[in-house]
Amino acid sequence: MRHARRIAIVPADAAAPKGRGTTWALEHRFSSQHAEPWDDGWGTLDQQAHEVEVPPETRIIEEQIKSILTSNDSPDIAFDLSINPYRGCEHGCVYCFARPTHSYLNLSPGIDFESRIVAKVNAAQRLREALAHRGYEPLMLNIGSATDAYQPAERKLRITRSVIEVLSECDHPFSLVTKSSGVERDLDLIAPMAAKRLAAVYVSVTTLDPSLARILEPRAASPQRRLRTIRTLSDAGVPVGVSVSPVIPFVNEPELERILEAAADAGARTAFSIVLRLPWEVNPIFQDWLQRHYPLRAERVMARVREMRGGRDYDARFGSRMTGEGVWAKLLRQRFEKACARLGLNAERHPLDLTQFRPPHEAAPSLQASLF
Repeated sequence: MRHARRIAIVPADAAAPKGRGTTWALEHRFSSQHAEPWDDGWGTLDQQAHEVEVPPETRIIEEQIKSILTSNDSPDIAFDLSINPYRGCEHGCVYCFARPTHSYLNLSPGIDFESRIVAKVNAAQRLREALAHRGYEPLMLNIGSATDAYQPAERKLRITRSVIEVLSECDHPFSLVTKSSGVERDLDLIAPMAAKRLAAVYVSVTTLDPSLARILEPRAASPQRRLRTIRTLSDAGVPVGVSVSPVIPFVNEPELERILEAAADAGARTAFSIVLRLPWEVNPIFQDWLQRHYPLRAERVMARVREMRGGRDYDARFGSRMTGEGVWAKLLRQRFEKACARLGLNAERHPLDLTQFRPPHEAAPSLQASLF
């Protein structure tokens, strides 16, 4: 039997509630049914409009996963394997390219992505099993490539920490990308690994403007707090880089050089940058956000995005999806490279040592062994 799905009604002039990036329970492309709102005479429309004014509470959905390592087949990315301890992200970044993954769970890439967080509670166990496999060979591994491994749920669940504990035990190198100060909690694990060339951290700094950050990334750490995190990591001897991503034309793009300068002053050694990506449901969510917060600028922003994407809102081809194409994309890349050269941020990413890896001391018992 099909279950009716409540369709959130978003008033045209509604602003996203504090702490959420969107109010939109956007229908996803796998939806089995779609219902338009209608007035049934019982005040339903008024009730639904009132419901979206209240920020929905975050719900944690625990999941027992079968595997935790995801292989990367994209030539645009510098790592071979990734670990994402969570599906969905409370940070609520309106531009997040991972939003469409909630569609596969029959959840909205809009507000559900921010408020229905799937926690992979047995991630450490599955990682230990994978690393103990006889055929496993160490590869470059990144934590938090899709959703932030240090989002608010991590404070209590500590799944990311348990994963790093396994990597530390095995001397398996890893990199980590985050926009949260929560990574500082695990410096007792990360710093010793960094000293052995086994760990590097990249902090995402999208803007230096607190007012923009508050609507663009409503539950992420403030820009100044992220710079403090870069300083803390650097002072602890952890190689740290900065990600100025995504670059959004006429929104955070004018800040590009200033962000790089601030990160370099805080102790960042390297930098990378990715232009705005609008796959699948991210596109209408982002354009809705633009119209709400920058209505006089929205058309200009999207015109520039399409200029970088061959006239389309998004181009998913390898080789161009991260950088875009055309004159404006080339000028943006030149600005980035010149600023990095001037600030000393143009060094290669910190090399990590794969040769120190050793399998876990105790592999999880196999099903066959459990029969005896």
